[in-house]
Amino acid sequence: MYQALYRKYRPRTFDEVVGQSGVTQTLKAQLAAGRLSHAYLFTGSRGTGKTSCAKILAKAVNCEHPEGGNPCNRCAACRAIDSGSCMDVLEIDAASNNGVDNVRSLRDDAIYPPAEVKMRVYIIDEVHMLSISAFNALLKLIEEPPAHLLFILATTELHKVPATILSRCQRFSFRRLTPEDIGARINECAYREGIEIDSQAIAILSRLADGAMRDGMSLLDQCAGAAQGKVTAETVYRCLGLAGETRTAEMLGYTASGDRAKLLDTFAALYASGKDLGAMLGELTALCRDLLILKTARESASGLISGVCDPAILQSLAPKFTAEQLLRMTELLQQTASGFNRSANRRIDAELCLLRLCDERLDTDPRSILARISKLEAQVESGVRVAPAAPKPEPITPAEPEIPSPPKEAPPIPEPEPPKPDPDFWRRLCDVLRPQLSLRDQWLFAPESRGRVSGVLDGGCLRVTVGDAFTRGSMEKIKDAITQAASQLLGSPVRLVLAIRGEASDGADAFDELLKLGKAHPDIVHIQD
Repeated sequence: MYQALYRKYRPRTFDEVVGQSGVTQTLKAQLAAGRLSHAYLFTGSRGTGKTSCAKILAKAVNCEHPEGGNPCNRCAACRAIDSGSCMDVLEIDAASNNGVDNVRSLRDDAIYPPAEVKMRVYIIDEVHMLSISAFNALLKLIEEPPAHLLFILATTELHKVPATILSRCQRFSFRRLTPEDIGARINECAYREGIEIDSQAIAILSRLADGAMRDGMSLLDQCAGAAQGKVTAETVYRCLGLAGETRTAEMLGYTASGDRAKLLDTFAALYASGKDLGAMLGELTALCRDLLILKTARESASGLISGVCDPAILQSLAPKFTAEQLLRMTELLQQTASGFNRSANRRIDAELCLLRLCDERLDTDPRSILARISKLEAQVESGVRVAPAAPKPEPITPAEPEIPSPPKEAPPIPEPEPPKPDPDFWRRLCDVLRPQLSLRDQWLFAPESRGRVSGVLDGGCLRVTVGDAFTRGSMEKIKDAITQAASQLLGSPVRLVLAIRGEASDGADAFDELLKLGKAHPDIVHIQD
């Protein structure tokens, strides 16, 4: 049965552990001097050798013929531990055995001496997954274990381990491995397996491993299984669904020049070829991050950049961006990638993100405005864009004092002439109004009645004169129709004034009658001749 490369080439001695010389040298010195602790805590990120060192330590304390702190791997104890048949060396997964009952069972078995080897060893992996009750049950046993018992705890999340456990263990921190260390190990394993791989592919795999040897070996295993012959950089990109450093740098170059059409065309081609959207945005994010580090920490940038892209490409891209632009781009890419889990259409989200990267004017947040200002400042400093020069002030010559002239009197404003009466308006109004009235009221505007009823338009006022009270009462009933017809004929509002002509014009009875009529109809003004 085929065995994964990371299992097949797991270190068997402390000297084979890559990149953890501080930890391995200390453990070898303790083994040589016989000053072993009763409990160890190995902490660090994934794939850095914690479990491997724990198994090597378990073999070293039980080895019959140790060699300078390393197990011999030939004695019965070493072979039994390597094969997993030794009942006195137990590897416990705390993620699936995290209850207090599991710890109580372990505590009950720990009091018995080992049957096959010199020391009973408990390796508890991912110890931070234990519950609080399980930690409390384990506490007393770790503090005062029997002489034949050794605890080795391993965790990737040290902050979740209680302080009471930390204080009872010797802690060893495993650091992330450098791309050089991972690349050397990948090259060695590929040679021993007969895998043909070029140096560029090794460099890419070591960068993608992100400090974890197990990840690098797993990626090599995957690419070697998919390759038809030699493993090249293109094979790695195709197998892992990545855009590649060249295409990623090309997309970032289009972003710097603002070429949205070519940027979307490149993205569409990568998407059509099956590239993962999250992986593409992740590559862009890593590249922006490296450029930001390169611009802000130039002296120590070589040790801080992730190495996702060739240093020569980074040097060519760095002058095209300001630190403010790169900061905005990195945050925007991270926000878009984090929203993929709840997105209805990832492609649209990625395209919108690329368009916003390409043109800061599409964003109105303060970071986008700051990026645009910093870009203009960089262009002005480099001479690409010249700031307009301030206009030179013209020399000021003293002016001769002017002699004030006497104020001129303003010409009098002519008063508007009063509108002239229109005597013909009444005839035209009668011709228009008569067909609109009933037969009972048409006689008021007939030609034969114009001696009894007459009207004159004076400006906006229509003065109608009637000869008797009966005619006046008839006119009052149709006053609204008269006003409306006159307004339509003139084209502007008309005021109706009714004048009465008769014998009672000078008497008090006529005045009282007019007063009553005005109170009853305030919109008609009654005038007596």
